[in-house]
Amino acid sequence: MSLTCPPCHIDRESRRLVCRLADWEAVSEIVCPAAPEIRPLPVRVVDIDDPDDDRVDDFRDLNSVDRRPDLPALPGGRRGKGLVIAEGVLVAQRMIASRFTPHAFLGVDRRLTELSADVVIDDTATVPFFRASAEVMAEIVGFHLNRGVLGVARRPQVLTVDEVLDGARTVAILEGVNDHENIGSIFRNAAGLGVDGVLFGAGSADPLYRRSVRVSMGHALLVPFAIGPDWPRDLDRVHEHGFTTVSLTPDPSAVTLAQAVDAEKIAFLVGAEGPGLTAATMRATHVRARIPMSRGTDSLNVATAAAVAFYERVRSGTM
Repeated sequence: MSLTCPPCHIDRESRRLVCRLADWEAVSEIVCPAAPEIRPLPVRVVDIDDPDDDRVDDFRDLNSVDRRPDLPALPGGRRGKGLVIAEGVLVAQRMIASRFTPHAFLGVDRRLTELSADVVIDDTATVPFFRASAEVMAEIVGFHLNRGVLGVARRPQVLTVDEVLDGARTVAILEGVNDHENIGSIFRNAAGLGVDGVLFGAGSADPLYRRSVRVSMGHALLVPFAIGPDWPRDLDRVHEHGFTTVSLTPDPSAVTLAQAVDAEKIAFLVGAEGPGLTAATMRATHVRARIPMSRGTDSLNVATAAAVAFYERVRSGTM
């Protein structure tokens, strides 16, 4: 099956994966006139038999609190590698399609075969695919990895708030969201429900932490995001771009969510589990909106609440 769709309104490096067609995986080809050609990534296969081989140090000790390669900062003020880790075939595919260019892979032979549409074996390639048995891989990583493959990339230059907002119509803004699984879930929800970007205010956790990337199913690498340098004054930039800012709150005096989603450009703000958004942030937004609840429940998990907001926006037909 082949589909032709109009170009998305924001230039994306990986249109194949973030196309607004929610069921892109169900079609064999999506023909988008604005999409760049995506070619398989050349890799050279390097067999690893010794778990102490220093060539695989970027994959070592993924569960270690003081040595993990995905940490930008280590205990004692030491500088970490801050690498981005993709776990599993699907997340590795999305890393390949993203601006987070992988510089190495580690995996078992079966997963290399499953990546055959995304990588091409080339003995002259600069990107190695370190092939190992499951047992050797487990010794390197520090645990048995059911997903069987890892990709690793260095962090590219961060996007600015303006770069994320330019051309966008719907964005999510997170304040104080410090749970990595919630962040990953919000990215996955954003990708599936047509949100154009994510902004991070004060107190939020690292969106490129390994667990965030894994829970997002790789969409943390595809949905553009920026970390606001001057919170909450960064909201002024959001307003200058023409966005109506909507704070999600359980406050019964707020308008219902369905009444707050039909502006041309919408930015949904969500806060940490428990305290939610700060009073100063809510005062700086245009609208406070609530999700109607029942049975004595006052609120939903932050990722679930964000998904409801994103869907309400889709349902309104104004995306």
